[in-house]
Amino acid sequence: MVVGVVGSVLIYFIITIIRYQRRSLRLHKEKIQAEIDTLENERTRIASDLHDELGPLLSAVKLQINSLDAANDLDALTIMKSSTHIDSIITKLREISNNLMPNTLVRKGLQKAIAEFVEQSNQTTQSSGLQVKFICEQSLNLNQQKEINIYRIIQEIVHNTIKHAQASCLIIKMVIEENRLLLMTADNGKGFDYFLKIKDNPGLGLRNLQSRAEVMGAELSCQSEPGKGTMYTFEIPL
Repeated sequence: MVVGVVGSVLIYFIITIIRYQRRSLRLHKEKIQAEIDTLENERTRIASDLHDELGPLLSAVKLQINSLDAANDLDALTIMKSSTHIDSIITKLREISNNLMPNTLVRKGLQKAIAEFVEQSNQTTQSSGLQVKFICEQSLNLNQQKEINIYRIIQEIVHNTIKHAQASCLIIKMVIEENRLLLMTADNGKGFDYFLKIKDNPGLGLRNLQSRAEVMGAELSCQSEPGKGTMYTFEIPL
């Protein structure tokens, strides 16, 4: 009798603890998702402002400058230089707007957006010698939240590789196995002590990767050692 009561009490407490842990995990994920949604909404708003307001305004200024009558060669040269500078600013604004919220991601989906981002990255990293390669031979059908999170993860890894890895090659591969999507990246850079980095100072980049993985219910693993490059694997449930 006593053993049965004690057993029932233990089972009750175990069930209560499990429920509490599940509730805490759900609330934690909801908090992270709310933060990510706020960030993405703000990025979308800024991208729209840059594209729809500043872009046309600069184009109008350029048109007005080009319509000026040059009194002499010096004025003509000044007008030409000003017009060229405005063109550069417009191009930079488009790049910033696209990084904030890529039109290709919205219009054509994740694979096209990653391929376009990789192509742009290769153009900008020619001087550093880094070559980024993207491999995905299967068709993906993901919801918008997953697409945005995966795109941001790849953005973060590419930027980190450019900034810190001193690598000449970065491979990004996505493959579907059973009911999960595997996202794998590997570079041949200088590497780092992942566990020491996580323990001492994870940095904003690593925290972003962890947060994005967590809200997708994905498992993140990293293999990296000084002098042996870095390899990330994300197992994302579909």
